[in-house]
Amino acid sequence: MSDGTAVAGPDGRSRCPWGVSSEDYLAYHDEEWGRPVHGDDALFERLCLEAFQSGLSWITILRRREGFRAAFSSFEIASVAEFTDADRERLLADPGIIRNRAKVDATLANARTLAQWPAGELDRLIWSYAPTGARPAPVTTADVPAVTDASTALAKALKKSGIRFVGPTTAYALMQACGLVDDHLADCVARRDREPRAGAPR
Repeated sequence: MSDGTAVAGPDGRSRCPWGVSSEDYLAYHDEEWGRPVHGDDALFERLCLEAFQSGLSWITILRRREGFRAAFSSFEIASVAEFTDADRERLLADPGIIRNRAKVDATLANARTLAQWPAGELDRLIWSYAPTGARPAPVTTADVPAVTDASTALAKALKKSGIRFVGPTTAYALMQACGLVDDHLADCVARRDREPRAGAPR
């Protein structure tokens, strides 16, 4: 049982405790979570998956990720924006995703909204809420917030722009997943591997 501090993974190196709880989490923790994500379609995917995760565990979404990609045309905004009522019914019957009517409808509506935006605008909007300046690395999971002023502001901006199903908590999860903030614990190898070493070029 972890006390919230970093714990040893299968290779003996320390990681955030959630990152060693399963093979799926280990790969996601080491290779994706907290690393910068750019590009409208890539951010649309993360936005959608975080919204589908609301009220569920992330592992539930992670294990269905390929199913989501197949169902939603790899989250290409232009393609999803063209989905018809028949596509909606197909999605609501697809066991490879989370068949939540409100979340499916929000995904389709968001794609139609984003398809009208200039290229790069979703990327610009989301990244404009990345906090500036250094902040202390969390030592334990208790130091990691669920919501921040920045995520509240991002959620409001997205809502004002017509994007549905993204509240402050979901917005913060998006910020963590896409590297706007680095919430890997201070002793986590994922953070240490990215920190400049003394004397190394920055």
